[in-house]
Amino acid sequence: MLVVLGIILLAFVLFVTELFPVDVTALIILVLLMVFGHWTKVSPTEGLTGFSNEATITVLAMLILSESVRQTGAVQLLGHRVAGVVGDSQFRQVFATVGIAGSVSGFINDTPVVALLVPFASDLAHRGNTSPSKLMIPLSYAAMLGGTLTLIGTSTNLLASGLAQQLLGRSLGIFQFTPVGVVVLITGALYLVFVAPRLLPERVRPRETLLEEYEVEEYLAELVAPENSPLVGTPIADVPTEAGFGGEVKEVVREDTVLSPFSSKPVEPDDHFLITASRPDLTSLIEAEALNPLPTVGREPAVTEEMPDDGAESVLIEVVVPTDSALIGETIATSTTLRRYDATLVALQRGDVRLPRVREAEFAVGDLLLLQLPADELERVAETRDLIVARELPREDYRYDKIPVAIAILAAVVGLAALGFLEIQVAALAGVVAMVLSGTLSPTELYEGVDWTVIFLLAGVIPLGIAMENTGTAAFLGALVATSSRFLPTIAVLGVFYLTTVVLTNIISNNATVALMVPVAINAAREIGVNPLAFLLSVMFAASAAFMSPVGYQTNLFVYGPGGYRFTDFARVGVWLQIILAIVTPITIALYFGL
Repeated sequence: MLVVLGIILLAFVLFVTELFPVDVTALIILVLLMVFGHWTKVSPTEGLTGFSNEATITVLAMLILSESVRQTGAVQLLGHRVAGVVGDSQFRQVFATVGIAGSVSGFINDTPVVALLVPFASDLAHRGNTSPSKLMIPLSYAAMLGGTLTLIGTSTNLLASGLAQQLLGRSLGIFQFTPVGVVVLITGALYLVFVAPRLLPERVRPRETLLEEYEVEEYLAELVAPENSPLVGTPIADVPTEAGFGGEVKEVVREDTVLSPFSSKPVEPDDHFLITASRPDLTSLIEAEALNPLPTVGREPAVTEEMPDDGAESVLIEVVVPTDSALIGETIATSTTLRRYDATLVALQRGDVRLPRVREAEFAVGDLLLLQLPADELERVAETRDLIVARELPREDYRYDKIPVAIAILAAVVGLAALGFLEIQVAALAGVVAMVLSGTLSPTELYEGVDWTVIFLLAGVIPLGIAMENTGTAAFLGALVATSSRFLPTIAVLGVFYLTTVVLTNIISNNATVALMVPVAINAAREIGVNPLAFLLSVMFAASAAFMSPVGYQTNLFVYGPGGYRFTDFARVGVWLQIILAIVTPITIALYFGL
């Protein structure tokens, strides 16, 4: 037990400090459990069962099914039709955003739902002259709440079901806890529609151009290299270093050719530089005659969302860095992702912090980037998993004709599993095969929709539950908590588990929290002599209630940048929702199980 508790403590420290990515931390846990198998009671065979666990397989298949639906454009089509109805009413915009996110997330994994709806919500706000800040947090929170409607709404539910199969000999049904989920969703939705917009500040002003929104218009200038410039002959990539300014070279125009700022070609007289820099830097450049201003000649500095480059059209787009992006940890200089799309970083926003020197900054999850790139690269950027486009882009490659097929397959998966004709993992895998055979998803796209971080996280933490059970650690901790039932009613003990899980899930991964808490909760219920599923649901619902910080749940990070939020904005809105649900959820679960 001491060895297992030590591994749990190490896991907690690694998850909190994020010294390694969460999936790597999970693999470290897995290896330690097997290496110290004599004490953890986890054999290599048991250790690797996480990869074959029904939760892992089902999450894998459901992510692919979600990708299939995304490829059809069904969610975007629904959003566009709703946008035509809500108009410029902020109340109707919030109501529509919460309604779509909450309902769709019950049947499509909540994470890709938010990724799909961020551009929709942003455009909906700007078209209606509403601040996107009023919609983004409600979007993320509604998706989290919607994920509690069914077993397939979130990987957390599937992991809890897999642990129930291991510890109780039976898994959860698709709609087994839907009545509780409906109460939780309605309660949360009412709060998000009527209260949250009043608490959310307008961090992003409506109807701004992108350059105004990022406050870089005063730093954008077009300068020309004079014949006697000390920069002549210097490689373009070395200009910032040689000139000694902290700005950025965005592009260099030589006659009719646009050169990359990473180019090794030497600077020539009359090269036009589009740069962003502080006013003192611009002044020093001009006074040193390294670069001269062009007040009336050449292209004017652009302040609109389109920046034409002598016939080669360029556009500005917002993108968010997701959790599994190849950009994470890279800088502008080392990034192959930006070069792949011929993209230039115009501005970077990290929460409420705008970094003036972005060249040295390492990209992080949730960063909002303002990119300039050729218009013909838009489609490729919209398709990549390394970036989430934060503004709706015109797409012509959606398979609208496959929408009925995709919805029918998804409904069949849910129906067959709910009626007991097939196990959920079998039904989900059959759905994946049907998507490919029907042409809704191509074979090459099968793996693109999978968040492999989640898969390896699940595979790594599931054996931790086995170790806690085999060594008696879960029973020991459960018995400790169960002692509170001597002076507290059962519903209060249920609430204790809910609050403990909420605290943990706001600090570490929601899936890691479930892996730690479910075995303890089940054993505590056994000690008290009540239905273990009640305590399991308390943990499961609490793990999907990370409302206090942007790092508690990855969908919060997706909306962090587009909403222009500060770290404290999530707590400002989330604390009251957390309190309300901490009361409503345990009471609803207790009534549902007759405790």
